[in-house]
Amino acid sequence: MRRLRRTIILSLALALVAGAIVTVVTVLQRSETLVTERCVAVVGSDSYELATDQAANAALITAISVQRGLPPRAATIAVATAMQESKLRNIGHGDEVGPDSRGLFQQRPSQGWGTEAQVSDPVYATNAFYDHLVKVPGYESMAITDAAQAVQHSAYPEAYAQHEPMARAYASALTGNSQRALDCTLRQADTAGDPNAVVDAMTAVFGSLPADTQGRAVELNLTGTQAWAVAQWAVANAKALSITEVDVAGSKWNRQDRNGWQETGGTSGPVTITVSAPKT
Repeated sequence: MRRLRRTIILSLALALVAGAIVTVVTVLQRSETLVTERCVAVVGSDSYELATDQAANAALITAISVQRGLPPRAATIAVATAMQESKLRNIGHGDEVGPDSRGLFQQRPSQGWGTEAQVSDPVYATNAFYDHLVKVPGYESMAITDAAQAVQHSAYPEAYAQHEPMARAYASALTGNSQRALDCTLRQADTAGDPNAVVDAMTAVFGSLPADTQGRAVELNLTGTQAWAVAQWAVANAKALSITEVDVAGSKWNRQDRNGWQETGGTSGPVTITVSAPKT
């Protein structure tokens, strides 16, 4: 009898410990603090990871190329250049070679790129880069080191080449030429989203688009590569703009699922970008 009692007590203790372990594991799995926020662009079997702010800047650079009607190669050159110059971050300082360099492309006011405030504005800086790039004869077929160097006049021209595969992957996704190619893993939004802020941010880089706000959603009647360019731009900017869901051409990206793009079975309809609801 005493042995049976000890067995029962031991079994109950083990059950409690097992239950506690399952509970802890479940809590840890659901914990937002354990989510590593990042964005990944995939081309074929290769994938390239960027931090969320870097991906957002790659999206800005690429969107402006789309607005200007430039080929994807232009975006590849620009993204690779910005990665080498600033790690795709809008930095407010230069280096020993260019102490007055600023911004995504480390452009120098003393070299005629604009004022410090202008070159520190990502939209201005990106357009300034493209203004110079399109004047380079045959840049579309040039090696990336030659095309970038023709614009930047860097002390280390060969350094641009190391970023070409990453830049090509992000440019292909963000120009809409590769569908479902860009995914961002994010924690839940901690602030309510504003659909009007999404429209403003989109307009700043893509120009005027047929956007309509419906509640927490922005709807855009777009098709083809333009639809995918806008949709994947939205994913790249989901952290900053509190975007929770993006629907395009029968595919959906959901921030909470964290499973990447999923097919929904549809084939048409507007691009729909949904932002987070106010906290209750």
